[in-house]
Amino acid sequence: MAASTSSATLRAISFSVKLPPTTVAFAAATIPAQKLLSFKPSNPLFSQNSRLTTTSTTATRSFTCKSQSNPSDASRPSEVQKLFVYEINERDRGSPYLQLSQKTVNSLGDLLYAGDLQKRLGITAGLCILIKNEPEKKVDQYEATYSFYFGNYGHIAVQGAYLTNQESCLAVTSGSGIFEGVFGQVKLQQIVFPFKLFYTFYLKGIQELPSELVYTPVPPSPTVEPSWAARACEAGAAILNFMD
Repeated sequence: MAASTSSATLRAISFSVKLPPTTVAFAAATIPAQKLLSFKPSNPLFSQNSRLTTTSTTATRSFTCKSQSNPSDASRPSEVQKLFVYEINERDRGSPYLQLSQKTVNSLGDLLYAGDLQKRLGITAGLCILIKNEPEKKVDQYEATYSFYFGNYGHIAVQGAYLTNQESCLAVTSGSGIFEGVFGQVKLQQIVFPFKLFYTFYLKGIQELPSELVYTPVPPSPTVEPSWAARACEAGAAILNFMD
């Protein structure tokens, strides 16, 4: 009898669920924040106010695309400044070196002089890797990565292809001291390979060069030589704390 009464009671319950007519796409549809599923039982055994509340939270993922450029780039000086430098190779000068080429003549730390040849600036140091040799033309091509050291002023790093029979253009990649943040390029002019080279830097991104590095250069030629005072690094003929 109890079982019969329970069965009749359950049949009397009217069940109503309100759902949107559209089909839910779990991968793409956004479920509203709340959906109320109402039960309307006719039997007093159930409360007329019974409600099943479901809550769904949709996670929102956002991202911000930031420019790779430095926000301070706009304030960096864009004016091109020229710097003229001579490199004079005085061979080894008694310095230690690691001999890899098996040649009897080596050089290390070529000397830098101001473009007017009146002041000693420092040295160059780095690596040059031979990537092409044409003995019939007496031409070598190197991949060069090296730095120019200017005493207390700092240094400039360059990289690129270096040709022994013509002008080369290398990238200015970085610097330190007053050259921090520098970029641009440098033109390398071969005068007497490998003993005399003339560089013209086209520098951007730095403040105005100090007067000590601004001068009228001596035109490149095979006969150019630094002054005796600069060669001897006399007072006033060398920048402060130049590298030797």
